[in-house]
Amino acid sequence: RAAPATVGVVLARRPRVAAGLGGARDRAVRLVGFAGAFRRSELVGLEVGDLAFSARGLEVTIRRSKTDQEGAGRVVALPFAASADACPVRALRAWLDAAAITAGPVFRSLDRWGKLGGALGGRDVARTVQRLAGLAGLDAALFSGLSLRAGFVTTAALAGKSDRSIMAQTGHKSRAMVDRYTRVASAWRDNAATGML
Repeated sequence: RAAPATVGVVLARRPRVAAGLGGARDRAVRLVGFAGAFRRSELVGLEVGDLAFSARGLEVTIRRSKTDQEGAGRVVALPFAASADACPVRALRAWLDAAAITAGPVFRSLDRWGKLGGALGGRDVARTVQRLAGLAGLDAALFSGLSLRAGFVTTAALAGKSDRSIMAQTGHKSRAMVDRYTRVASAWRDNAATGML
Protein backbone atom coordinates (compact mmCIF):
# COMPACT_ATOMS: atom_id res chain seq x y z
CA ARG A 1 0.00 0.00 0.00
CA ALA A 2 1.14 3.51 -0.76
CA ALA A 3 2.39 5.72 2.04
CA PRO A 4 0.13 8.74 2.56
CA ALA A 5 1.48 12.06 1.33
CA THR A 6 0.19 14.14 4.23
CA VAL A 7 0.32 17.92 4.49
CA GLY A 8 3.93 17.82 5.67
CA VAL A 9 4.95 16.00 2.50
CA VAL A 10 2.75 18.00 0.13
CA LEU A 11 4.04 21.31 1.47
CA ALA A 12 7.66 20.24 1.79
CA ARG A 13 9.92 22.98 0.49
CA ARG A 14 13.44 22.32 -0.62
CA PRO A 15 15.70 24.49 -2.79
CA ARG A 16 15.94 21.65 -5.32
CA VAL A 17 12.21 21.72 -6.13
CA ALA A 18 11.94 22.49 -9.83
CA ALA A 19 11.42 26.08 -10.84
CA GLY A 20 9.83 27.44 -13.99
CA LEU A 21 7.05 25.78 -15.92
CA GLY A 22 7.78 22.26 -14.67
CA GLY A 23 7.79 23.47 -11.08
CA ALA A 24 4.47 25.29 -11.56
CA ARG A 25 2.88 22.16 -13.04
CA ASP A 26 4.21 19.84 -10.33
CA ARG A 27 3.07 22.24 -7.59
CA ALA A 28 -0.43 22.31 -9.08
CA VAL A 29 -0.47 18.51 -9.45
CA ARG A 30 0.41 17.92 -5.81
CA LEU A 31 -1.86 20.61 -4.31
CA VAL A 32 -4.89 19.90 -6.52
CA GLY A 33 -4.39 16.15 -6.21
CA PHE A 34 -4.22 16.39 -2.43
CA ALA A 35 -7.04 18.91 -1.83
CA GLY A 36 -9.35 17.12 -4.25
CA ALA A 37 -8.37 13.66 -2.96
CA PHE A 38 -8.27 12.64 -6.60
CA ARG A 39 -7.28 9.29 -7.99
CA ARG A 40 -4.39 9.75 -10.38
CA SER A 41 -6.66 8.78 -13.31
CA GLU A 42 -9.09 11.54 -12.31
CA LEU A 43 -6.28 14.07 -12.01
CA VAL A 44 -4.69 13.35 -15.38
CA GLY A 45 -8.13 13.13 -17.03
CA LEU A 46 -9.03 16.73 -16.16
CA GLU A 47 -9.81 19.08 -19.02
CA VAL A 48 -10.00 22.88 -18.83
CA GLY A 49 -13.76 22.61 -19.43
CA ASP A 50 -14.05 20.65 -16.17
CA LEU A 51 -12.90 23.66 -14.14
CA ALA A 52 -15.05 26.49 -12.79
CA PHE A 53 -13.13 29.20 -10.91
CA SER A 54 -15.14 31.44 -8.60
CA ALA A 55 -14.77 33.84 -5.68
CA ARG A 56 -15.04 30.85 -3.33
CA GLY A 57 -12.41 28.72 -5.03
CA LEU A 58 -12.66 26.07 -7.72
CA GLU A 59 -15.29 23.52 -8.70
CA VAL A 60 -13.86 20.50 -10.51
CA THR A 61 -16.17 18.21 -12.43
CA ILE A 62 -15.04 14.59 -12.49
CA ARG A 63 -16.77 13.18 -15.55
CA ARG A 64 -15.94 9.53 -14.92
CA SER A 65 -14.09 7.60 -12.24
CA LYS A 66 -13.38 4.11 -11.01
CA THR A 67 -16.60 4.02 -8.98
CA ASP A 68 -18.69 5.90 -11.57
CA GLN A 69 -18.48 3.81 -14.72
CA GLU A 70 -21.83 5.16 -15.94
CA GLY A 71 -20.33 8.63 -16.17
CA ALA A 72 -22.87 10.39 -13.93
CA GLY A 73 -20.04 12.62 -12.75
CA ARG A 74 -19.55 14.55 -9.55
CA VAL A 75 -18.33 17.99 -8.55
CA VAL A 76 -15.48 18.44 -6.08
CA ALA A 77 -15.08 21.85 -4.44
CA LEU A 78 -11.59 23.16 -3.69
CA PRO A 79 -11.65 26.23 -1.45
CA PHE A 80 -8.92 28.85 -1.38
CA ALA A 81 -6.26 28.06 1.23
CA ALA A 82 -5.32 30.62 3.86
CA SER A 83 -1.73 30.60 2.63
CA ALA A 84 -0.98 31.36 -1.03
CA ASP A 85 1.89 28.84 -0.90
CA ALA A 86 -0.52 26.03 0.03
CA CYS A 87 -3.43 27.04 -2.19
CA PRO A 88 -4.52 24.53 -4.85
CA VAL A 89 -6.72 27.12 -6.57
CA ARG A 90 -3.94 29.68 -6.97
CA ALA A 91 -1.43 26.97 -7.94
CA LEU A 92 -3.68 25.67 -10.70
CA ARG A 93 -4.43 29.17 -12.01
CA ALA A 94 -0.69 29.94 -12.03
CA TRP A 95 0.08 26.74 -14.00
CA LEU A 96 -2.66 27.36 -16.57
CA ASP A 97 -1.58 30.99 -17.03
CA ALA A 98 2.15 30.20 -17.23
CA ALA A 99 1.57 27.42 -19.78
CA ALA A 100 -1.10 29.43 -21.67
CA ILE A 101 -3.51 26.50 -21.46
CA THR A 102 -7.05 27.53 -22.34
CA ALA A 103 -8.53 24.25 -23.60
CA GLY A 104 -7.84 20.52 -23.56
CA PRO A 105 -5.93 18.55 -20.90
CA VAL A 106 -5.05 20.49 -17.76
CA PHE A 107 -1.88 18.64 -16.81
CA ARG A 108 0.53 18.13 -19.69
CA SER A 109 4.00 16.86 -20.33
CA LEU A 110 6.87 19.19 -21.08
CA ASP A 111 9.85 18.45 -23.27
CA ARG A 112 13.33 19.50 -22.20
CA TRP A 113 12.88 22.90 -23.85
CA GLY A 114 9.63 23.54 -21.97
CA LYS A 115 7.30 22.91 -24.91
CA LEU A 116 3.89 21.49 -23.98
CA GLY A 117 3.05 17.93 -24.97
CA GLY A 118 0.08 15.68 -24.39
CA ALA A 119 -1.76 14.88 -21.17
CA LEU A 120 0.24 13.48 -18.28
CA GLY A 121 -0.26 9.81 -17.46
CA GLY A 122 -0.78 8.17 -14.09
CA ARG A 123 2.89 7.19 -13.89
CA ASP A 124 3.84 10.86 -14.26
CA VAL A 125 1.77 11.69 -11.17
CA ALA A 126 3.47 8.85 -9.27
CA ARG A 127 6.92 10.14 -10.28
CA THR A 128 5.99 13.67 -9.17
CA VAL A 129 4.87 12.40 -5.75
CA GLN A 130 7.94 10.19 -5.38
CA ARG A 131 10.23 13.09 -6.27
CA LEU A 132 8.47 15.26 -3.68
CA ALA A 133 8.77 12.55 -1.01
CA GLY A 134 12.48 12.24 -1.76
CA LEU A 135 12.95 15.98 -1.38
CA ALA A 136 11.16 15.76 1.97
CA GLY A 137 13.78 13.22 3.09
CA LEU A 138 11.45 10.21 2.88
CA ASP A 139 11.86 6.88 1.10
CA ALA A 140 10.40 7.69 -2.32
CA ALA A 141 9.80 4.01 -3.08
CA LEU A 142 7.03 3.95 -0.47
CA PHE A 143 4.98 6.56 -2.35
CA SER A 144 2.81 6.31 -5.45
CA GLY A 145 0.13 8.19 -7.35
CA LEU A 146 -2.36 7.06 -4.69
CA SER A 147 -0.35 8.79 -1.96
CA LEU A 148 -2.01 12.19 -2.46
CA ARG A 149 -5.49 10.69 -2.01
CA ALA A 150 -4.38 8.60 0.97
CA GLY A 151 -2.65 11.64 2.44
CA PHE A 152 -5.80 13.74 2.20
CA VAL A 153 -7.91 11.10 3.98
CA THR A 154 -5.27 10.58 6.68
CA THR A 155 -4.81 14.32 7.25
CA ALA A 156 -8.57 14.95 7.31
CA ALA A 157 -9.10 12.14 9.82
CA LEU A 158 -6.32 13.49 12.07
CA ALA A 159 -7.97 16.92 11.88
CA GLY A 160 -11.24 15.39 13.13
CA LYS A 161 -13.18 15.77 9.88
CA SER A 162 -16.28 13.59 9.70
CA ASP A 163 -16.38 10.43 7.61
CA ARG A 164 -19.28 12.00 5.69
CA SER A 165 -17.26 15.07 4.71
CA ILE A 166 -14.24 12.95 3.79
CA MET A 167 -16.40 10.69 1.62
CA ALA A 168 -17.98 13.74 -0.05
CA GLN A 169 -14.51 14.90 -1.12
CA THR A 170 -13.12 11.51 -2.14
CA GLY A 171 -16.25 10.12 -3.77
CA HIS A 172 -16.01 6.90 -1.77
CA LYS A 173 -19.28 4.99 -1.71
CA SER A 174 -18.63 2.99 1.45
CA ARG A 175 -17.26 3.92 4.83
CA ALA A 176 -15.27 0.67 4.84
CA MET A 177 -13.02 2.04 2.09
CA VAL A 178 -12.39 5.25 4.03
CA ASP A 179 -11.65 3.19 7.16
CA ARG A 180 -8.78 1.51 5.31
CA TYR A 181 -7.09 4.91 5.02
CA THR A 182 -7.98 6.23 8.46
CA ARG A 183 -6.79 3.29 10.59
CA VAL A 184 -3.37 4.83 11.17
CA ALA A 185 -4.80 8.29 11.83
CA SER A 186 -7.26 6.82 14.33
CA ALA A 187 -4.44 5.12 16.21
CA TRP A 188 -2.95 8.55 16.92
CA ARG A 189 -6.10 10.65 17.33
CA ASP A 190 -7.28 9.17 20.66
CA ASN A 191 -4.30 7.12 21.82
CA ALA A 192 -4.54 5.82 25.40
CA ALA A 193 -0.75 5.86 25.72
CA THR A 194 -0.49 9.60 25.09
CA GLY A 195 0.81 11.35 28.19
CA MET A 196 1.25 8.12 30.13
CA LEU A 197 5.06 8.27 30.20
